[in-house]
Formats: sequence, structure tokens, C-alpha cells
Amino acid sequence: MQKIRNKKTGIPRVVPAAATHQVRIIGGQWKRTPLAVLDAQGLRPTPDRVRETVFNWLNHLLDGEWNSARCLDLFAGTGALGFEAASRGAGQVTMVESNASAVRQLEATKGKLRAEQVSILRGDALSIASRMAASADAENNRFNLIFLDPPYHQGWLEKILPICTGLLRDGGLVYAESEQVLDCETPLDWLAGWDNVRADRAGVIFYHLLRRNIPAEN
Repeated sequence: MQKIRNKKTGIPRVVPAAATHQVRIIGGQWKRTPLAVLDAQGLRPTPDRVRETVFNWLNHLLDGEWNSARCLDLFAGTGALGFEAASRGAGQVTMVESNASAVRQLEATKGKLRAEQVSILRGDALSIASRMAASADAENNRFNLIFLDPPYHQGWLEKILPICTGLLRDGGLVYAESEQVLDCETPLDWLAGWDNVRADRAGVIFYHLLRRNIPAEN
């Protein structure tokens, strides 16, 4: 909260932190729960309509078996993706966010929802993902699903997608949102070895479900 002094009375008044709008959880036990969107640089939550489409895809691909899913949200922001997964029954959700105000908001939402399956880490997504992939227990702590919704035009996906290879369980999925289509048939090194399982577009948002491809045996 910010305090601004009234020019006439000299009495300070409390002005709440700016929030541009809200998004909501689409499905599951916390359906319709609003999530506040802080007015912070680079904070751009996945729109409700896009999340509804993506989680319909995921529900089909997971056969509705969310309880065994371990999820990693590397650019959590408002927590819209991570809390959506938890609402639908994901067994474990780890959120990573670097913005201190956003982390406080995530902690407040976690407390409000009593979301004990959610853990929140403050820090740089690239550094935390690298440490996770290099840890001695990495093999036993891989994820079924990784969410990547980084700030646009900063080259985050090309840096972090290769690291996800060491974080995914066999057959695991990566949700990647970007300002351009990710064409896995292109010769870009950082997309090599990935297949587009699903992809779509909503305005200027391109969103994809990716999976590591398995070379056919001779």
C-alpha cells in the first residue's frame, strides 16, 4: 500500500497497489476464483480463453489423470497456469517468479486457496531450472508438465527450452507461449528434437504443446 498526503488536511490516505484487471481460474475445485493481476513490467497472464483451450488439450492428453502430475511453472506471474493445474488436481505444482511483488501475491493466493500442493520459489527462471536439472536427485524429481510463458522479445524460450530436456519425465509436455509461431520443422538448434503436439493462435499470442520426439529404431 502507498500513502499519499491530502493537500488540504495533511492527513495521509492509503492508496492500494495498482492492478490492471483480473483473470479467473477456469475449472476444477477453485473454478471462477479471481486472480489479481499486478501492474508490473512484463507481467502478462495467459488469457482465460487460451487457458481454457490449453487445459482441454491437457485433460485429453493426460486422460484426466491429474493427481499424478508434477508441474513446473517457470514464469509464474499471477500463477494463472500453475493454480489452474492445481485446481484440476495436479499432485504437485512448483512456481518460479523473480518479481518480489508477484511472489507476495502468489503466496497470498496460495494461502487463500489452502493450496498445500503448491510451492513457490523466488528467483531467476534460468538459474533455478539449471540447478534443478543438474541436481543429484534430478532423475527422481522430473516433471510431467512444464509451463513456459516468459516475457516476449527477450529470447527466453531459446535459452530455457533446451534445459527442459533434463527436467521432463518420459513423454512429458511443455506448454510454450510466444510472440511467434514455433515451427519445429525449422533448422533452429534450440527447437531440434521437439514435436508440436498441439498449437494455436489467439491474436498476437502463439501457444504450443511440445514433446520430445523419440527417433524411430532401425
